[in-house]
Amino acid sequence: MEKIEPTSYTLKCVATGREFTDKGWMLEDPECQTPSLIRSEYAKKQIDVKSADYGLYRFADWLPINHMLEGSSAPVTFKSEALAKELGMTNLWITFNGYWPAKGVRMTTCSFKETEAFSVCGRAREDEERVLVVASAGNTARAFAKVCSDNNIKLLLSVPEENLNALWFEEPLNPCVKLIACENGGDYFDAIYLSTLALKSKKFYNEGGAKNVARRDGMSTTMLSAATTIGRIPDYYFQAVGSGTGAIAAWEANMRLIEDGRFGNHIAKLMVAQNAPFVPMFDAWRAGSREMLPYEADKARRDAEIINAKVLSNRKPPFSLAGGLYDALKATNGEMFAVTNPQARKACKLFEQTEGVDIYSASGVALAALQKALSEGKVEKDACVMLNITGGGEHHLQEGKQLWYLKPEHIFPLTPDPDDVVAKVEAMFAE
Repeated sequence: MEKIEPTSYTLKCVATGREFTDKGWMLEDPECQTPSLIRSEYAKKQIDVKSADYGLYRFADWLPINHMLEGSSAPVTFKSEALAKELGMTNLWITFNGYWPAKGVRMTTCSFKETEAFSVCGRAREDEERVLVVASAGNTARAFAKVCSDNNIKLLLSVPEENLNALWFEEPLNPCVKLIACENGGDYFDAIYLSTLALKSKKFYNEGGAKNVARRDGMSTTMLSAATTIGRIPDYYFQAVGSGTGAIAAWEANMRLIEDGRFGNHIAKLMVAQNAPFVPMFDAWRAGSREMLPYEADKARRDAEIINAKVLSNRKPPFSLAGGLYDALKATNGEMFAVTNPQARKACKLFEQTEGVDIYSASGVALAALQKALSEGKVEKDACVMLNITGGGEHHLQEGKQLWYLKPEHIFPLTPDPDDVVAKVEAMFAE
């Protein structure tokens, strides 16, 4: 396996169309006056997919990276037989992210958040001295923790205390990875707020979430996997969403695939779902509103506690800004669904019974949305459908193993003292 060269790309502001050079860790266009995402514009317009032993970096032509890291795995797409038959479909394709060695996918944190972590950390400079800061509701933290631990990258995680059970690992982590938490009763938004306080110190830098082109382009490998396996862009794309970043990434990949010229010139219809009762984006979309509707903080926290798919509980998603999920849904004539816990649980059970592997609650939400769309006549039974299974295989991976859990060094109140946070996180990484 040859070493890859840094990818050639520029950045483009969605709101204004201005193209500019990436001078480092740019998360937005400094000249843009309105909220907007930026996008990667790759010099190579036709993607050359490398062999499977490159892992995620088989899609390196369309990843904004400087170098490769060890241990990655790419999403794997296959045509469904048993589940498709159960649903009465003839052209259902499953893109699987997780641990399923029989299918050739070995994401050892069992989540497609690994696609983000390997891309983001591959974008960072190899000689970066500052500490990367990532806020997460669970799966993202686990993925970044594993990638950073294995590649000796300094990382500070911020996670709600109630979600700490998501931070399981097969073995103890490298001490370069450290964790803080917001106390019980807090949600993902509280974890984000806590991370912003840590970023007041110059010793830390912000991963950036949806604003980081490397995060979105890493997630876009799910669509790239599907299109390059099927030989065409799918007609429909199904996924559960908390922030909507994965769906935005799929839309962006779709546009690159059209420009490539070998996979069709049509847009896949984004069919995305939230886990009820935590459905702020569903509510805004149904109301025809670009702006998110008011969502009282205590109610949002309560709703986040109720849902099984905790990873879908983002209270401040990239929905309204230029290039965000609202624009992605509009551009693809997409739809949103609300799926209850019982519906998602039933879908998870159906997937395991038909395809033979366990999947996460969020993936169950996506499958339940597909079932709804079929029952409502919103998807043709013979349409080319991509179902993005964003996490699975955990039971298979963990079977017979003693797990190790990352513990927080500090648990902060929901209204922490900013100076106290800075002092404590700096001390955590003191040489």
